[in-house]
Amino acid sequence: MTSRVLALERQIEKLKTKLASIGDLRPGNLSEQYNVCGKPACRCKARPPERHGPYYQLGWTRHGKSTTRFVRRSELVTVRRQLKNYARLKGLLEQWVDLSSELCEIKMQEAKRK
Repeated sequence: MTSRVLALERQIEKLKTKLASIGDLRPGNLSEQYNVCGKPACRCKARPPERHGPYYQLGWTRHGKSTTRFVRRSELVTVRRQLKNYARLKGLLEQWVDLSSELCEIKMQEAKRK
């Protein structure tokens, strides 16, 4: 085995360790929403308007189905951490695929030489 193969295998093992420690995952995007109500004399109808909010909305798509739900302020820290964990997971998986692709190419070339 070449030193590059060993280096790639070590990097992949490090990624696997990082993947195992990620924590709770949540796909999607979090957005701030501001609303206007139906009361005619409300502050949201003033000049300039002072809309109600912010309200936080989480949107995601899984298995071809889009979903949204409101997130309470008390849940924001947890949801943001879960979203960050999911983004980290995707990044680590991309790195793993890149390293593995290179490793597979090297192994195929070595097999041709034999």
